[in-house]
Amino acid sequence: QEDLVESGGGLVQPGGSLRLSCAVNGPLSHYESIGWFHQAPGRGREGVACISHADGGTVYADSAKGRFAITRDDARNLVFLQMNDLKPEDTGVYYCTADRISPPEAMCSTDHDHDSWGQGTQVTVTS
Repeated sequence: QEDLVESGGGLVQPGGSLRLSCAVNGPLSHYESIGWFHQAPGRGREGVACISHADGGTVYADSAKGRFAITRDDARNLVFLQMNDLKPEDTGVYYCTADRISPPEAMCSTDHDHDSWGQGTQVTVTS
């Protein structure tokens, strides 16, 4: 059974919105931080938004600030990424990841050494 399962990706026009969901197999409290990473075609995974379980603090990539919002639902073991004003450069695979130790700032700065990854969900922004 997978620890993290993403959903909500799809095809959208520039300026549109999507909400990605990450279903966590177990309480969110098992992890210090949970985050979303973006892998554009031909590139590595980059942190987009990460959230702390302890205090709900959030970290965003510069490209995501003002457009994306990461939230969590502890009762349903879900983490969301609301993406607004989508741009073609937002195209790619979005991965949910969880880390038992790292705070969100550290988590979002690297795609190495995280405890769990989902299989990813494709987002395509095109007219």
